[in-house]
Amino acid sequence: MALESQRVDKWLWFVRVVKSRSLAARLVAEGHVRLNGKRIDAPARPVGRGDVLTIALERQVRVLKVLGFSERRGPFAQMKQLYEDLSDGS
Repeated sequence: MALESQRVDKWLWFVRVVKSRSLAARLVAEGHVRLNGKRIDAPARPVGRGDVLTIALERQVRVLKVLGFSERRGPFAQMKQLYEDLSDGS
């Protein structure tokens, strides 16, 4: 069964944007994540295919388009296929 959406904190952790799910949840709760241009503060907010996440990290801002989902966290090369990086300079 293919997933159609996933919690934003799980997705960020699974695709290796952050090192832990709790860090992903904190990023969202503190307002450092935008979903399709709108700031979100709920780590349980679902993201779907085609959604664009803007994540303000310590040293960079990443803009990622959601292409797919995973049931678990896997190797970087595999997880990289779940998004398109729209960040400047990529």
